[in-house]
Amino acid sequence: MNMDEYRGVWVFIEQIEGKVLDVGLELLGAGKELAEKLEVDLCGVLIGNNVKHLANEVFEYGADKVYVIDDPIVDQYRTETYMVAVGDLVRKYKPEIFLYGATANGKDLASAVATEVMTGLTADTTLLDVNVEKRLFEASRPAFGGNIMATILCKKHRPQMATVRPKVMKKQEPETGRTGELIEETISLKEENLRTKVLDIVRDTSKKVNLEDADIIVAAGKGIKDEKGLQMVAGLADVLNGTLGASRDIVEAGLISHDHQVGQTGLTVTPKLYIAIGISGAVQHTVGMENSETIIAINNDPDAAIFNKAHYGIVADAFEIVPILTEEFKKALHVEAEEGDVAHAGEV
Repeated sequence: MNMDEYRGVWVFIEQIEGKVLDVGLELLGAGKELAEKLEVDLCGVLIGNNVKHLANEVFEYGADKVYVIDDPIVDQYRTETYMVAVGDLVRKYKPEIFLYGATANGKDLASAVATEVMTGLTADTTLLDVNVEKRLFEASRPAFGGNIMATILCKKHRPQMATVRPKVMKKQEPETGRTGELIEETISLKEENLRTKVLDIVRDTSKKVNLEDADIIVAAGKGIKDEKGLQMVAGLADVLNGTLGASRDIVEAGLISHDHQVGQTGLTVTPKLYIAIGISGAVQHTVGMENSETIIAINNDPDAAIFNKAHYGIVADAFEIVPILTEEFKKALHVEAEEGDVAHAGEV
């Protein structure tokens, strides 16, 4: 393999039913930094049916080029069709670095493409950088149970690939009206030759908590101990009109469902306010919340690692301090509501 032939940073732009997922736009921001260091183009890869117009949005978020395969055969995601589509693009245009969102489809596609083009893949990365002199992509992720951060290199194969979880990278502000080069390609597959068919799409209508879009998250950790403690934390979340989160310990104890879990094996979140109650601060958890705008930690251990991530820390017994905070917030928010009503009435 002549690795000098490979140039450019690519981002897989995942779309569902004609809507671009945020993770692709987030990765364009991270990819832009890598591309600038390497002095190469930032490129988006857009696949689907009737999706060509979405390239405008990809350009506005920083892409210099967008490769588009717009065909009914890739209307719905299938490993087989998308793997062939992306594999053909990689072999023809030879990107140096290729980033995918660590969604269900993104992870499936990335691993299939890695096998198809015979290269490496680093999964669930949280830090991205590049050694410019050696042109080596440095993809870092928690390892050994979250006790260390491992930086993984792909020295002998190209492209260098990684998946990145949603919300790990921050989406940049779009530049309205920005354009770039649109490159349209075709796919050689025929429907009758495919091994898989999409027969039906069944939507999950079960009610789940939406942590990823929450502005305020109040999270319970191992120190909460039991159902009574969890209800105490939930009470504070309710008063703040926030969302209840949890560490893995609480989920594994059966106190709350997995869709509340924040961390390496849960969700990555970036709320305006994150209150960690009874959470020790292991890397497995903090990688999922460390990019929150403001972090408040409550723990009775002054040496707890969570305080290294917190903007504000309270060393106290959660069972003593949380009820006090809940009552004080109730009073403060009640006064604000009353003042707001009076001001509104006066204006009328």
